[in-house]
Amino acid sequence: MKNLFILFAASVLSFYFLFVGASQNFKEELKQDSLKTVTISFVGDLMCHSPQINYACTGTDSFDFKPVFREVKKYLSNADITIGNLETVIAGKEYRYSGYPLFNTPKEYLAALKDSGFDVLITSNNHALDRGKKGILKTIEMIHEFGMSSIGTYNSQIDRDSVRVFEINGIKLALLAYTYGLNGNFISENEKYLVNVIDSSLIKRDIKASREKKADVVMIYFHFGEEYQREPNEFQKQIVEQAIDYGADLIIGSHPHVIQPLELYSSAKSKLRQVLVAYSLGNFLSNQRWRYSDAGVILNIEFTKGASKQEVELSNISFIPTWVFKGKTERGNEFVILPSDTSLDKSFKKYLSGTDLQKLIESYNDTELSFRQTYRNLKAQMEALKTE
Repeated sequence: MKNLFILFAASVLSFYFLFVGASQNFKEELKQDSLKTVTISFVGDLMCHSPQINYACTGTDSFDFKPVFREVKKYLSNADITIGNLETVIAGKEYRYSGYPLFNTPKEYLAALKDSGFDVLITSNNHALDRGKKGILKTIEMIHEFGMSSIGTYNSQIDRDSVRVFEINGIKLALLAYTYGLNGNFISENEKYLVNVIDSSLIKRDIKASREKKADVVMIYFHFGEEYQREPNEFQKQIVEQAIDYGADLIIGSHPHVIQPLELYSSAKSKLRQVLVAYSLGNFLSNQRWRYSDAGVILNIEFTKGASKQEVELSNISFIPTWVFKGKTERGNEFVILPSDTSLDKSFKKYLSGTDLQKLIESYNDTELSFRQTYRNLKAQMEALKTE
């Protein structure tokens, strides 16, 4: 009987410790599972000058832009959502394909963007009206046809007032977009809905509408600044400060066609304790060949949300510097976007000449100087905030 009692007691104790251990493991797993994360990749200007159209031509009215993105596709596809500024119109061949100053690009450009991982295209920029109202409407239609979303231009007032909120992994992201102007083009008062132009009252109203839709993060993509200037001007700073005061959580910029700095602002109005601002991400793709304009970045942002407190935080940032190659490869004349960080791909492309390699490295060093130090400061600030 005594032996049976000992055996029974041992069994009970074993079951107890097994149950407690399993319970603790379950709680730990539950704790880990409760954290929701979303990753976003942003790039700057996606342009299409005439040489790009010519290089992509494969026959009469036939184009292939997909090879342009082959070296960065894996980075663009990693994020939950990838966003860039489409600085051209997709109006159809009846409007004649052309580059600067009045852009109109074959629809195959959109096919390449979709194939390389883009999900959302910003369409409010100074070239939005290059083919008038019909160009805007056709561009929206074609973006949607290729399974992507457009932000910044709209086909009705109702469409414009319906702020876009994307729910990914349980985190709601609102995305707003505005441009400083339209190259002097005029929109009648009853068609102002076509393009979002920077207006503080409109921005304030849209942020409020985003919050009413329960957005965890409100992101704004501004098309603003002075072309080829590597520092933000007073107008950019003023608009950024207003948007932050209205409650923006993340601000991305384009238009200068060169990289401008990152900054981190404290904000009591934001759901986050700090607002990240990237004033300009440079040219991701264009025919602009001079120093600084042939470079861009893929900026990666991570937000994390806790299931219990429902608080969202900017949990990580990283970036990949890029450089645009133009020249002859084994495929013929090509534009190819390359990571300028040579540590990402140690096999140098055979088609890179000594001059090309020098420009690629110069581009990387320029980005390091203008972007990396600010980035390091941001990472340090983020770590400090986590320990408060």
